[in-house]
Amino acid sequence: MITAARSVSSEESSARTALKLGPKSIAERLRNLVLETSPTMPAIERYTGVLYDPLDAREADTATRAWWDRHIVVQSAMFGPVGAGDLIPAYRLSHDSRLPGLRLISHWPAPAGSALATRRDGLVLDLRSEGYRALGPAPGAVALRVVSVAGDGRRKALNHWNKTAKGRLVALLGRTGAAVSTMAELADWAAAHGVVIEQVDGSWELVAESLGPAAV
Repeated sequence: MITAARSVSSEESSARTALKLGPKSIAERLRNLVLETSPTMPAIERYTGVLYDPLDAREADTATRAWWDRHIVVQSAMFGPVGAGDLIPAYRLSHDSRLPGLRLISHWPAPAGSALATRRDGLVLDLRSEGYRALGPAPGAVALRVVSVAGDGRRKALNHWNKTAKGRLVALLGRTGAAVSTMAELADWAAAHGVVIEQVDGSWELVAESLGPAAV
């Protein structure tokens, strides 16, 4: 994977297409040329954006970080499943990147699925987007659907902002040191903290408003 990413990143023209880079982000291709020598940091700090910002990982206390290190696995397009505390360098690669001679959707499922299986212990929540979920199957995991509930009770699945709700949920799980082994226990834990997680028509749903208005 690293070899293929380095090859496609060596020229602007190939990197622009394969990594979907625009004029302002084209320099990010250079990260892939120095993966084996560039500085590293814990994955939970490396990633940014609406999913990770609610964690405020660098300011989290020791107990919260320890909980995340034990429980969180991030699906990386470059490195496969990585733990929250695993040290990784900066890189540029997404689940839908197109590398010459190597399809991520074909390369990752077997080794990633095997790695996830070795970490499996009890309840597994799958909060990944569909694209990243395809890179590493996790049989038996529970996918949590994020919804917004209108005043008349109608439910609407959220798109971009579902990431904020998921980030806030993971932040709260870590800060409270949650110890749950079933979805029923998770729902009870959530209710005790003012969060709504419930089963609707056979699927588990997280109500975004229960984690704050900015999540909607």
